[in-house]
Amino acid sequence: MKKIIACFALTGLLFACKQPEPRKPVSYSSGTFIKESVQRNKNIVQDEEKLIQNVIKKDSAHHYYQSTLGFWYKYDVAVTTDSLLPKKGDIVKLDFEIYDINSNLIYTKAETTPKVYAVDKQEIMVGLRHAVKLMHKGETVSFIFPSHMAYGYLGDKEKIGTNVPLICKVTLNDIKPE
Repeated sequence: MKKIIACFALTGLLFACKQPEPRKPVSYSSGTFIKESVQRNKNIVQDEEKLIQNVIKKDSAHHYYQSTLGFWYKYDVAVTTDSLLPKKGDIVKLDFEIYDINSNLIYTKAETTPKVYAVDKQEIMVGLRHAVKLMHKGETVSFIFPSHMAYGYLGDKEKIGTNVPLICKVTLNDIKPE
């Protein structure tokens, strides 16, 4: 009888000393949110591509170039005598205007900043950061940026809404090497 009680006591002690196992949180990871987001963004890019192509077709008087980064541009004033292009660290002076895809003026030259820009060392619209490096001193170029190269899904929180493709008319006034 003492052995039976001792066995029960020993068994009770063994089970009582066991650490409680925490419950694992219930999580369902189907990935549908990510998949839906990717599809939504693909649709936005596709729709913007159609809008941009329509703008280019309507402007048959100019030749448009497509950059490797996904924006388009035309030369309003081209400079063929200068071979100097801005590179990282150079200081450029520029003026630019911002239009919506239907060529309605959003920001004038007086409203846009920066006027002086340290190439790849200052914050500026993504498309403009890359576009400036394609320009020579004295050129005026019109760039058409899809929304992801402009202000994206946030807009500028003032005049530019979400997912708005933009046209930027940029004049590069000066380049000062680093």
